[in-house]
Amino acid sequence: MDLLVDLHTHSISSGHAYSTIKENIEEAKRKNLKFYGISDHTKAMAGAPGDEYFYNMKILKRDYGNITLLRGAEANIIDYTGAIDLTKKLSITPLDYIIASLHIPCIDPGTIEENTAAVIGAMDKEKVRIIGHPDDSRYPLDMKAVVNAAMDKNILLELNSKSLSSKSTRENTKENMIIMMNLLKEYNYPLIIGSDAHADYYVGDFNHAINLIEEINFPKELIINFDKDEKRLFEFLKIDKL
Repeated sequence: MDLLVDLHTHSISSGHAYSTIKENIEEAKRKNLKFYGISDHTKAMAGAPGDEYFYNMKILKRDYGNITLLRGAEANIIDYTGAIDLTKKLSITPLDYIIASLHIPCIDPGTIEENTAAVIGAMDKEKVRIIGHPDDSRYPLDMKAVVNAAMDKNILLELNSKSLSSKSTRENTKENMIIMMNLLKEYNYPLIIGSDAHADYYVGDFNHAINLIEEINFPKELIINFDKDEKRLFEFLKIDKL
C-alpha cells in the first residue's frame, strides 16, 4: 500500500532515537512515501536540541529524488494553559508544522480538566497543526471536547502507531483511540497516522494503526495518509507551496 506521508519521526538529534535524518529518508523511500517529515523533540525533553537546531532547518533541502522533506518539530506541552517549549520567533522559522504532545518528562499528569485544557490551549500556538498521541490514560482527556476543539481550529489528531505497540509505555491507548476514532467518524473529520519512529526501520510503519482501522471499520477516506496527493495535507499544514 502506497502512503502519502509520515510526519512523526525522530532522528539522533532527539537524544533517544537511533538513526540520522538521511537514514530515515532512505527508509521512507523504501516504503514508497511521497513526503517524509522530521519532527525531533524540542528542548524540554532530556537530550533534545535547542531552538537553534530548528531555526537552522532551512539548510535541509526539500527534494530527495522521489520523496519530499517536510520540516517539523514535536514540541512539548509544558503547562495546563497549553504553552509549548518552542516559542521564540516561530513565525520566521523554517518549520512547516509542529506536533504538540504531552510527555511524562515534561509535564506532570493533571486532572482530566487540566489535561484537556492543556491540549486545547496548545492548538492555538503558532504552527501547531497536529496533536500527538492523545491516547494515554496517564493524561486522561475529555475526548469529545478535544475532538470538537480540533474541528473548530482545523487541527489534526494523531493515530499514533507506536502507541499500539507492546513496547509502548502509554496506557489504555487502544481504548482511547477507539473513542477518538468513533467521534471523528461520527463528525466526518479526518485524522493522521504517525509512526513516531525512533529508528529508521519504523519510518512509515503503520501496521498497528492499520490493524485498528480495519478492526473498527474506520473510513479510509478520513485518513490523510491514504490520500493520493498532498492537497488536503497541505490545507491542514497551511502550506501554499514549498
